[in-house]
Amino acid sequence: MRIPAILLNFKTYPEILGKKGWELAKRFAAVEDDTGASIVLAPPTSDLAHIAKLVHIPVFGQHVDAVEPGQTTGWTPPEALLEAGAAGTLINHSERKVAWEEMAQSVPRCRRLGLEVIACADDIAEAETLAKLSPEYIAIEPPELIGGDVSVTTAKPEVITKAVDRIRAVNPNVGVLCGAGVKTRKDVAKALELGTMGVLLRPAWSRRRIRRRRFAIS
Repeated sequence: MRIPAILLNFKTYPEILGKKGWELAKRFAAVEDDTGASIVLAPPTSDLAHIAKLVHIPVFGQHVDAVEPGQTTGWTPPEALLEAGAAGTLINHSERKVAWEEMAQSVPRCRRLGLEVIACADDIAEAETLAKLSPEYIAIEPPELIGGDVSVTTAKPEVITKAVDRIRAVNPNVGVLCGAGVKTRKDVAKALELGTMGVLLRPAWSRRRIRRRRFAIS
């Protein structure tokens, strides 16, 4: 994905499932066309393949499992994401935590397949540990601020700056993304000022209409 990037995690809210999510994806693709911003979408697994064909912007999985293709009913091996058209994947989001042993298997496999990996960390210590696996990016997201009204860039800017410094000390090839409470252009600008390469957030479909020349983010 191009940086700086805005990665939109659709999660699995009713407002983005099926055709409603397809329409939202097309609107965000139009925003990228109009603004030149780098936008990446992470739709539910059930809609990933369709959205990947529908839009020209990168589509990421919300999760990946450390399993081989085969007798793994209900799981998502990296190969399945690749075949569905994904350019990368999230892993270890606060809503879908993954054991270290599993990440140690899945992250290298994703990279060998050409899937970019964004590993999520709740705090600096976890981010520092994840950097040893060499994902392309680590998203620092204090869980108490996710979905809240205050951006981590305002509430805890020191968390971001310390994360950037310590991740680079462990692995200078890993980029840092900022998540949790990011809502406005000002929040995005502050995240970049603090040394990150972009933000991870969810679209605010229920609060305002998405316009081509204005982001609606939350």
